[in-house]
Amino acid sequence: MTTSKIVVAGGFGVGKTTFVGAVSDIKPLTTEAMMTVASGKLDDTERLPYKGKTTVAMDFGRVALDDELLLYLFGTPGQERFWFMWDSLVRGSIGAVVLADTRRLADAFSSIDFFENRNIPYVVGVNTFDGILHHPLEHVRRAMAIDPAVPIFRCDARERDEVKETLLGLIEHVMKKVEQVAQPSMT
Repeated sequence: MTTSKIVVAGGFGVGKTTFVGAVSDIKPLTTEAMMTVASGKLDDTERLPYKGKTTVAMDFGRVALDDELLLYLFGTPGQERFWFMWDSLVRGSIGAVVLADTRRLADAFSSIDFFENRNIPYVVGVNTFDGILHHPLEHVRRAMAIDPAVPIFRCDARERDEVKETLLGLIEHVMKKVEQVAQPSMT
């Protein structure tokens, strides 16, 4: 069996914990803590008025996509004050899923920059919180200035099958990048 590590990243409250939990074959490890008055001063909860908990270290889950591929999923905390952990969390990963919320696209930019600056393959999962894709994926791509080579998926983080499809899309993207590196250039 082949095992691989994948990171799930994105802004505060975008659905990373839900994504990992929806697909994990084991009870996921979460490090969610109740939000306090003090954290309310640090975290912008204006657009997330019902958010009562937040990830303070990481989420961890495991999913067997078939008999030969086992994925270890590591969800990052979304707030800037916890970004110091990201380098440790991505060490050894084959790639990442960056979750984006079309109501707050700017919250995904830091995650995308992080993976691009480290040359870590990633895909974007547009989380449809209410089950509705409010903007076509190509409009999201243009709004976020995402390279055409980076796949973008519609993904409801609550739906196991959609999460699996996003993970499979990441694996295919990583494999294409590995093939491109392995092939000598034709000049």
